[in-house]
Amino acid sequence: MENSSIPQFPEPYWRENSKIPSFDKLNESVKTDVGIVGGGITGITSAYLLSRQGLQVTLIDAGVLVNGTTGHTTAKITAQHGLVYDELINHFGAEKATLYYQAAEEAKQFIETTVKGLGINCDFQKEDAYIYTNEDNFIKQLELEKKAYDQLSISGELTNSIPLDLPVKAALIMKEQAQFHPIKYLKALVKECVKNGVKFYENTTAVDIEYNKHPSIVMRDGNRVTCRYVIAASHFPFYDKESFYFSRMYPERSYLIAIKADHNFPGGMYINAESPTRSIRATEHNGKKLWLIGGENHKTGQGIPTMEHYKALYNFAENHFTVKDYLYRWSAQDLTTLDKVPYIGRITKNEDAVFIATGFRKWGMTNGTISGKIICDQILNKENVYSKLFSPSRFQADPSVRKFIKMNTDVAKHLVKGKLEYTKSDVSKLEPDNAMVARIKGNRTGVYKDKENELHMVDTTCTHLGCEVEWNSGDRTWDCPCHGSRFSYTGDVIEGPAKKPLKKIEDHS
Repeated sequence: MENSSIPQFPEPYWRENSKIPSFDKLNESVKTDVGIVGGGITGITSAYLLSRQGLQVTLIDAGVLVNGTTGHTTAKITAQHGLVYDELINHFGAEKATLYYQAAEEAKQFIETTVKGLGINCDFQKEDAYIYTNEDNFIKQLELEKKAYDQLSISGELTNSIPLDLPVKAALIMKEQAQFHPIKYLKALVKECVKNGVKFYENTTAVDIEYNKHPSIVMRDGNRVTCRYVIAASHFPFYDKESFYFSRMYPERSYLIAIKADHNFPGGMYINAESPTRSIRATEHNGKKLWLIGGENHKTGQGIPTMEHYKALYNFAENHFTVKDYLYRWSAQDLTTLDKVPYIGRITKNEDAVFIATGFRKWGMTNGTISGKIICDQILNKENVYSKLFSPSRFQADPSVRKFIKMNTDVAKHLVKGKLEYTKSDVSKLEPDNAMVARIKGNRTGVYKDKENELHMVDTTCTHLGCEVEWNSGDRTWDCPCHGSRFSYTGDVIEGPAKKPLKKIEDHS
């Protein structure tokens, strides 16, 4: 693949042809019934549901609406979350595994009903979902997953072929799933929210919650949103209340390319069982099919140079489908909990005013939607059958403890490794649009040279817990291998748990 064929900058297709309205920064302190932090599918769905019940809602976002994980999704609306149901039965029992499935189905149904009820033109369409494999040792896992489907009364079918022209030894189908254009959908919900009196503010960064009679969301500039209830819908919770969510989840990055291919797309949504992951679906683009090919998961801040992941997806597409045009590339960050079930609900067992929704793995369209429904019910003191399953305060010994120990051992390894790592120091040899880690005056320093040959230098010590960040060449960011914080090349926070920017280094002489 020629480098010239790679889109120069990572930009999701979804944002190209559907613009969400822009909103001002919050420049004063305000009062409201519900304060929501995070303008993705969770926050906007919550705002929509609560405003329909007559509550005053204020939603803030550190950047612009739908530009986080929701704007970088594959936008599959499905209860087929990989090979998960056999595992859920083994860890939680059939009753809770059934609830997990029903929650995803209810989310899918809510989206479909909302699309029809509001007449939203968002390319919503029903598609069958497939998990496939071409490796003998995964055939047994698909068979076990089919038994789990049967036990949970999930309609599924085992087959040895799929409509897509790929080498396949077995596949498991979940019928009547769906896909859509997430920004077109959420744009319509934002419009309804505004009609219902919801106040939106962009470029407004929350850093803490302070309590008086009611909680107040504290902004970086000191302004406050005082409210009866707070919903932290910011992907990684901006507020922790000593719950240590950074140690109860692990961050992974994955990659997507959007191409036009010589093959006709046969319909369906596909993901393989083995590694590296390959996820395939299509969407409409100027009257033709745009193929979305994703995968290449890895822990944030670790592994090979990130551009290599884009190249691997391109090579997969070229080998199997013949690429005519390579139009977009982008990446996403997903958080996985210790037991693969999201944390949705009150931030702690005894907390009545602060709610979180996080740890969606790679299935944010259904998990984010059901989060809005669960939290809305909890705020309105309505019973919700899913509350206990998704409770953030759960912590079961199996498999949680083993994963907790393994994950934090990995964190300790990277914490030490970053401090001892050998680094180069000849910044003069750095090419434009490249970065390096150098020792400057004895300090580990991240140096990025932009296309105008200007150097941008930062202290590479993550402001969360002191791990050393690594350069992400695909997105031009500094990523933390310990807990997934991400910073721009100028050091600004892109993604938590870090709240403070990397320290800028001015003197590089």
